[in-house]
Amino acid sequence: MSLGHIAIIGFGAIGRDLVDILAQNGPPSRLSLLVREALVAEIEAEVGKAITVTSDLETLLASAPDVVVECAGHGAVAAHGAAILSHGTDLVVASAGALADAGLAAALEAAARGSGAQCVVPSGAIGGIDALGAARLSGLTQVAYTGTKPPAAWAGTPAQDVTDLRTLTEPFTFFEGTAREAAQLYPKNANVAATLALAGLGMDRTEVHLVADPTTSENTHTFAVTSAALDFSMRLVGKPSPRNPKTSRSTVYSIARAVLNRSAAIAI
Repeated sequence: MSLGHIAIIGFGAIGRDLVDILAQNGPPSRLSLLVREALVAEIEAEVGKAITVTSDLETLLASAPDVVVECAGHGAVAAHGAAILSHGTDLVVASAGALADAGLAAALEAAARGSGAQCVVPSGAIGGIDALGAARLSGLTQVAYTGTKPPAAWAGTPAQDVTDLRTLTEPFTFFEGTAREAAQLYPKNANVAATLALAGLGMDRTEVHLVADPTTSENTHTFAVTSAALDFSMRLVGKPSPRNPKTSRSTVYSIARAVLNRSAAIAI
């Protein structure tokens, strides 16, 4: 089955990689991009006529995409998410941390219920979401997550107000709190915490620890689950995106899987 018309919000590291992956595994019958107005001409020159580029959401929706994939950050979810779902178009949200805003999460849910569209949050850089979601139905007791990245990945975040990231010689835990707090303070780094929270105990009961580790060049995600059905823990070591060290390379493949499964004869 054809992938149909895929629209992507944003053309940064994740958006560019997603275009390449879909081209190799589809390709879509049509591909569109929604970007800032200032970038339209530049991106049109880069991608050519094979991809439609616009800065106007109404124009994008009028072209009838089968699904819109958000790859542009929390602000894009807030600005466009509810309108896309209200239009009856499915939305894949890469920036799961945006849903830490309770008002935005409620607006997206209301829009989806009103139109019959679906808002999909892929697992992103984490695994085990299927087991966590199943365990949730049995009753969860605890979900605790630790995200460890090299200091450079935390540059430009509140972490640099807590410690000098440039001079660290050993792992340093600079944040301990809830998934909601982590997602709001570290919007480009803590989407995994938000995804676990959405699948599990919620934003305010999911425990989060964030660590800057000068001894690693990789992004490590570790979490433990206690429930009535099963107890388990997972450790995933993600390679950083070549285009953006704040993002695990596996994130875009998870997003691509969510898109490709829409047209799969057998989806798993």
